[in-house]
Amino acid sequence: MTATPQDRPDPVLRDGAPGADVPGDRDAFHVFDTTLRDGAQREGINLTVADKLTIARHLDEFGVGFIEGGWPGANPRDTEFFQRARREIDFRHARLVAFGATRKAGVAAEADPQVRALIDSGAPVVTLVAKAHDRHVELALRTTPEENLAMIRETVEYVRSRDRRVFVDCEHFFDGYAANPGYALEVVRAASGAGADVVVLCDTNGGMLPSRVHRVVSEVLAATGARLGIHAQDDTGCAVANTLTAVEAGVTHVQCTANGYGERVGNANLFPVVAALELKEGRRVLPAGALAEMTRISHAIAEVVNLTPSTHQPYVGVSAFAHKAGLHASAIKVDPDLYQHIDPERVGNSMRMLVSDMAGRASVELKGRELGYDLTGQRELIGRIVDRVKERELAGYTYEAADASFELLLRDEVQGRIRRFFRLESWRTITDRRPDGEQENEAVVKLWVKGERVVASGEGNGPVNALDRALRSGLERTFPELARFQLVDYRVRILEGRQGTQSITRVLVTAGDGTAEWSTVGVGENVIAASWEALQDAYTHGLLRAGLQPTE
Repeated sequence: MTATPQDRPDPVLRDGAPGADVPGDRDAFHVFDTTLRDGAQREGINLTVADKLTIARHLDEFGVGFIEGGWPGANPRDTEFFQRARREIDFRHARLVAFGATRKAGVAAEADPQVRALIDSGAPVVTLVAKAHDRHVELALRTTPEENLAMIRETVEYVRSRDRRVFVDCEHFFDGYAANPGYALEVVRAASGAGADVVVLCDTNGGMLPSRVHRVVSEVLAATGARLGIHAQDDTGCAVANTLTAVEAGVTHVQCTANGYGERVGNANLFPVVAALELKEGRRVLPAGALAEMTRISHAIAEVVNLTPSTHQPYVGVSAFAHKAGLHASAIKVDPDLYQHIDPERVGNSMRMLVSDMAGRASVELKGRELGYDLTGQRELIGRIVDRVKERELAGYTYEAADASFELLLRDEVQGRIRRFFRLESWRTITDRRPDGEQENEAVVKLWVKGERVVASGEGNGPVNALDRALRSGLERTFPELARFQLVDYRVRILEGRQGTQSITRVLVTAGDGTAEWSTVGVGENVIAASWEALQDAYTHGLLRAGLQPTE
């Protein structure tokens, strides 16, 4: 069969136009991302078409070779995505991939509406999912093993005849290979013999371990000679390891998702996979300079899917290169490589020193350097800071989560006195509950600002919100910079080991000015007192960031 003009993929999508900065043959090794299809199956992720387009742009910018956009024809959203992607995205590095199934049993490939939808999507690459486990063929497809092989061969041949590149995902391959290795190999031979560029071995249930994956991949490669790929789910926590060991065994196509998103516990995480290949194995799989954008891309995609980025994710988590123990800090002061497996800047991340009751002198000195204070050789000052941190953490403060409060503490000790932009005389909050059940919350603050006594009030949807508004009202006339500040996050914790209504409360506040965010901590016998302390630190730090100098 020859392809008609309407069957041919859009030329913008056909080549993917890899940039000149990509060394060698991009087709020698495939980084294939399925965030928009398999990753979107994670509980809690509901992507709009606009979300999918945004993520596709991020992935293309990162330099992956293939972006699986979804299942056109299966739902209107995915069909619309492919239509809009052809018009709205000029892919620089990636080829767009449409996902679908082989033809139905007893139906010709060219007559199957779902197969036709793959062609109509305009994507230059098609992934076909095929059954590789004979039990699934009989129970799920309700057909014979022979008909399943025919479905694979004929669908691959038909899609190839429409000028599309074809990958075949062998669903449940590892389980099928364990149950009936002969049939699983026949599936691989059928797909490869019909013209599939890559046959992907899928650990669909995520139950494999690395040693078994390595053995099976090696055996399949030797028995078939097909070009193989790997698709690993993370149900044993081994998806990244299984992917890397499959590469070691000979696969040249890895299927992953951004941040490991996926059904159940997720898929092989794209970011540690490509980082390991590039930094540990010396294999160039991304365009030059792309790896340094990895942390930013990871967090940007997390924002789109509306999930908080995992702080402890390898390579890209904010805690990936964070050091808390004093022993670690002492070694890092000599050489950062002593407790870091790579330079974090290589993946766009940075080293962080955490100050807590576990901190020693080296931790404080390195954290001070990070904040712009040179404490070298000032043993007495460093000792005083360490003692004060430990004393306050014993009282319930936490500085590893409140860098801005620690910087104020450090500044006070370095300067030998406490200086602020305002001085508190008193604050008061009032909550009135009306007979109709509605509440009114009012706060009054009395401050001294540049030698002038200021009394201000505010109303809010709770006593803390009212207190915040009163503080702003009292300060904004003198400090108009406050108009840019906003509270980004507010967290309350009742400290462990204390019971009842007299428990000590810790409040963490995160504020921002549109360009950066900072966190402060307050501790008190009630939530309002703790909130006041965190709020005043937040605004003090923000004004210092704005370049102002305290007067009180």
